[in-house]
Amino acid sequence: MKKINLLLVLLIALFTIFYSNDGYAQQAKEDTTSTSTDVGDLEFTTIGSKEDSIANNIKADTAALDSVKPQAGITNATPTKPTSLWVTFGLGLLAGLAAFFLPCIFPMVPLTVGFFTKRAESRAKGIRSAIIYGLSIIVIYVGLGIIITLIWGASALNQISTDGFFNVFIFIILLIFGISFLGAFEIMLPSSIVNKLDSKSDSKGLGGIFFMAATLAVVSFSCTGPLIGTSLVAINTDLLTPIVVMFGFSLSLAIIFTTFAIFPSLMTGLPKSGGWLNSVKVVLGFLELGLSLKFLSTADLAYHWGILDREVFLAIWIVLAILLGVYLLGKIKFSHDSDLPYVSVPRLFLATASFVFAVYLIPGLWGAPLKAVSSLVPPLSTQDFVIGEGSGTGTTSYADTSAKKKKYADFLHIPHGIDGYFDYEEALAYAKEVKKPLFLDFTGHGCVNCREMEAKVWSDKRVLKKLKEDYIVVSLYTDDKTALPQAEQFYSQILKTQVNTVGKKFQHLQAERFGTIAQPYYVLLGTDEKELVSPPIGVEYDIDKYLAYLDKGLAEFANKK
Repeated sequence: MKKINLLLVLLIALFTIFYSNDGYAQQAKEDTTSTSTDVGDLEFTTIGSKEDSIANNIKADTAALDSVKPQAGITNATPTKPTSLWVTFGLGLLAGLAAFFLPCIFPMVPLTVGFFTKRAESRAKGIRSAIIYGLSIIVIYVGLGIIITLIWGASALNQISTDGFFNVFIFIILLIFGISFLGAFEIMLPSSIVNKLDSKSDSKGLGGIFFMAATLAVVSFSCTGPLIGTSLVAINTDLLTPIVVMFGFSLSLAIIFTTFAIFPSLMTGLPKSGGWLNSVKVVLGFLELGLSLKFLSTADLAYHWGILDREVFLAIWIVLAILLGVYLLGKIKFSHDSDLPYVSVPRLFLATASFVFAVYLIPGLWGAPLKAVSSLVPPLSTQDFVIGEGSGTGTTSYADTSAKKKKYADFLHIPHGIDGYFDYEEALAYAKEVKKPLFLDFTGHGCVNCREMEAKVWSDKRVLKKLKEDYIVVSLYTDDKTALPQAEQFYSQILKTQVNTVGKKFQHLQAERFGTIAQPYYVLLGTDEKELVSPPIGVEYDIDKYLAYLDKGLAEFANKK
């Protein structure tokens, strides 16, 4: 059987290191409201200062920019940060639990129990050895997380998070992982490393226990590698992400293996190794293939390639869901699968869920919003055909009478028929003309929570009415890769990079004015460019609270007249 060795993993690290040295600071794709502490050692200007506008920054004196103080309204605490880390930790736990049932880990339970049974001179020493074994598993995986953090770093991960070629590279890697899980080949470390660790695990003392844990990590690499890799790239990355993912992943495995080492009698309740283990692997393979499309879609949207429109994306997901359901019913058999004499109840329910998901996606081919997956699929604006489009539903937007073509409107879009703007200066000029407040929507093509907010909150009739009639909406895409004309380019002291794309232009504006580069981020401004409601808000799925935020902005704007 064909094997892919450690070179594949090294390629990922080398590719990432290459992009970390290019000097470009891309948008930190955190999808949560963050503060100045989220952007490292960046410095931010005070609202209302001379350096506020993009135009002024083009010719701004760099020494003056270096001396400005952080914005007074920014605090050091981030209320949403613990939640994101807990979600990250939970994802790691789930990945570890899933890894336990894979064919390269599950059969190692009897070997582990036998190892400790032979070594245990007493019950107390056996329990101590088992606990040390579990802690060794955690140390090994968390150590790997620390290495990833030291090599990549939070800034490097953020820099490349929306890079088109990096996302394509991750798409290819996940595609390889998914095909591997389907049984086409195995991703394995060189046998020399496995044999060396295995020989050291026979030694007495704590060293032997540690190398036993290391042997588990190395032998199980063909299964854990894809899961860990997927977990790391499937979530928004910062300094703690690799460490937290690895801790959650290793904690699951450590608890399970330690429990069986302490209570070997529990093994009698485990099902025997067999074809069902490979079925788990195949199911995860289908999930990997589906997830890989998200990364290709992010690159496609940021660079406007137009190769993965919404209907194409959904069509592939529908086919994968149907194939998964057919596989679970035993109608498709892969190379490592055993014969399926009958369909068990769990397989039947999983197959049913897969078919139901496929049926749910089908209306999306004709423009159904699909709110349950709206954060993962491309936006509706990329779809070629939508039933009812242009039927006149909804309220006519405020800028319909403007014959002037809006800047960037030929490749950027706002959902729900909102006729807004995509350039801050242009929107501000129009807001002054019609005497309406600005609604700044700092968003991104790869922002998951932005799509969730648009699908679940902006779609509410009350919210949509206010956005269309009472505010001048300007969506500022901070990860768009469209090149700026040479005359509009400038060096950003805040981002420490040359601002040469549309995305960097508005990333600079957000970092300078509001001390954050996180999305979504919604700011209400008066025509004097001062905040109507402070602080601005980010993710807020409570529609009533979101409406209250909009209403407060309108009330403050009315008081200024």
